[in-house]
Amino acid sequence: MSDKEKEILEEDEDVIVEMTDEAGNSYYYREEMIISVGNDNFALLIGIHDEEEEHTHSCGCDCGCDEHDEDVLIAKIVTGEDGEEEYVEPTDEEFDAVQRAYDEIMDEEEED
Repeated sequence: MSDKEKEILEEDEDVIVEMTDEAGNSYYYREEMIISVGNDNFALLIGIHDEEEEHTHSCGCDCGCDEHDEDVLIAKIVTGEDGEEEYVEPTDEEFDAVQRAYDEIMDEEEED
């Protein structure tokens, strides 16, 4: 984690989530909002990056995304065996349902 990322984490009161890829690389995300779908909760996570450093997207796609594109994830919030919240990848169906719920929330905000 860069010094800038550490500074952000220390100053910020938001929920910060650490995600680790298959290679053991850590990525840090700010929990932007919680979206409820049925009985499940999903987190909209925004990547925390030092803007001066080059970063790769956690998707590992090497897609050449514009460096100004936000690194956004949707994660399902589940309770682990230890009773702590865990963030896991949603199924395709869950992802689609969360996307529809998010779109509805944004449409309602535009109407206000």
